[in-house]
Amino acid sequence: MNAGWVNMTIPSQVTFQGLEPQADLEAQVLDRIAWLEKFYQGILSCRVVLDVPHRHRRTGRHLQVRVELAVPRGEPIVINHHPSSHGPLKATQAEAHLKRSETDGAHRHPHVAIHEAFDVARRRLQNFARRQRGNVKTHEPPASS
Repeated sequence: MNAGWVNMTIPSQVTFQGLEPQADLEAQVLDRIAWLEKFYQGILSCRVVLDVPHRHRRTGRHLQVRVELAVPRGEPIVINHHPSSHGPLKATQAEAHLKRSETDGAHRHPHVAIHEAFDVARRRLQNFARRQRGNVKTHEPPASS
């Protein structure tokens, strides 16, 4: 991550559940929290939970990421990002139905899961900011003849 985002002003909390705290994961989370300020500077606080709920014998441990953002004059923005228990089905390939393809492989890597969760948080934060400014697209009703 870009070390330039480390000057964070958002009060934050990082919690590990089901795994030992890891300095590299915590540093990545704190860097991504600071990165969110680039998209909305009014974030009041951020809480992140990194959770490995259980083991699966064939697919290993999967990191679930929960991001909770408190914003002024709005409901908290909550992102629950976890691997699907069923990967995307590919109708044209019979092997897509095999047990080994049921879980998205990218989510096995904690850094990827964190990155994806914060990308979702960024999009939700940008949507919130647009709604606050009144820049929400509306569809005009079709003209009647």
